[in-house]
Amino acid sequence: MRELYREQLDDVLLDLAQMAQEVSTAVRSATTALLESDLHLAEQVISADDQLDLKQSDIERRAFDLLALQAPVAGELRIIVASLRMVAELERMGDLAAHIAKIARLRYPESAVPETLRPSFVRMGDVAEKMVIAAGQTLHDRNVQSAEELRDRDQEMDELRRTQFRVLLGDDWPYGVEAAVDVALLGRYYERIADHAASMARRIIYVVTGEFPEHEYWPQP
Repeated sequence: MRELYREQLDDVLLDLAQMAQEVSTAVRSATTALLESDLHLAEQVISADDQLDLKQSDIERRAFDLLALQAPVAGELRIIVASLRMVAELERMGDLAAHIAKIARLRYPESAVPETLRPSFVRMGDVAEKMVIAAGQTLHDRNVQSAEELRDRDQEMDELRRTQFRVLLGDDWPYGVEAAVDVALLGRYYERIADHAASMARRIIYVVTGEFPEHEYWPQP
């Protein structure tokens, strides 16, 4: 009976890692749709978000079943509780990728990203995608060192965001209010994806060590 329970618990973690791969694909596709004004790809990202929602519901149901039927303790309880939080993080990252795709769709056939800020968004998309991939891999490997390294990438994303604000608030911004709103929203979406990925890493540290990283915060939805 306990062997079956452990298999079910491992399956939850495997499905979380698979969901992280799907989210990373959504982030990459949303970035491509944004930068290349690809309407078809934007629609794909938006549609795929429904599947991520269904996967979240399935993982949550199974995790609650394990809580109710198996009365887990210690490390097993940590895994289940952290899994419930991480699946919510992943679902939210999928939502944010869909938000990026919706802005790409809204501005089609034009680009929502001014030419001078394209390099910044290329880098933001790359950092966000790699952070989601790393979070999923860290979940699979339960590697504390890799989880801690995600903090540096999160700091890079924060710096990219600050740089964008300096451009937006400069006296020589030539693109108007609508473009400024788009850039502000898009930058926020990428920043939140990175925050959620970093939050996943902190939860993995908690699963492995039983302790939260010191002086850390938990991002809000």
